[in-house]
Amino acid sequence: MEPKIRIVILDDHPMTLEGYLAKLGRDSSLEIAATMGFADLLEPVLQKDDVDVLILDVGAPTSAQNRNPYPMLHVVPKLLEEHHNLNILVISMHNERGLIRGAMNAGASGYILKDDQSANATLPEIVKLVAAGGVYLSEEAGALYEKGLKNENGKDLSPRQLEALSLCAAHPGEKSIVLARKMGISHQAFRTLLSAAYFKLGARTRADAIARARQMGLITPG
Repeated sequence: MEPKIRIVILDDHPMTLEGYLAKLGRDSSLEIAATMGFADLLEPVLQKDDVDVLILDVGAPTSAQNRNPYPMLHVVPKLLEEHHNLNILVISMHNERGLIRGAMNAGASGYILKDDQSANATLPEIVKLVAAGGVYLSEEAGALYEKGLKNENGKDLSPRQLEALSLCAAHPGEKSIVLARKMGISHQAFRTLLSAAYFKLGARTRADAIARARQMGLITPG
């Protein structure tokens, strides 16, 4: 029997949280390990439990005493370095390009807009995709993210993105934290390279990205 995908949800909106619980609870392969409305409750849970996916509302308050938003861009890279199996799925009402790019550059595996009905309807499948190392963005968020990538260097993959993909192709079963060490970079930086590469290739998973890069002659054929 396959182990269940363990999920933690940080969101301070009770009705939103109830919706997530209802959708995710119907899938027997998923398990809600914990939910919380304040970010200062998150780290103790992650230290105690092995968590696969963190669903993170970027507007969640830091604590009951400090209602300012959780400093996501500062904390996400640290969480990924400390918890090697963790994948972070950001869900937000904010569609600003800078925030989307910031979340993905920090190492998040996805960015879903709260008014994206299609994504909300398929949330269990998206969680499974992210838990398996895939990347998912709402259509609107993806368009904004892609615009930023085009502003950088068109649709071409950077040498470092190709290097990361080449390592994935050479070590298909290896964890990203191990591959990051081979490149001499942080876990967060490695995941950011892969996310951008996936998106430029129109892929959602590591295997799909490798296959597309090989078809395009960008990395060594299998």
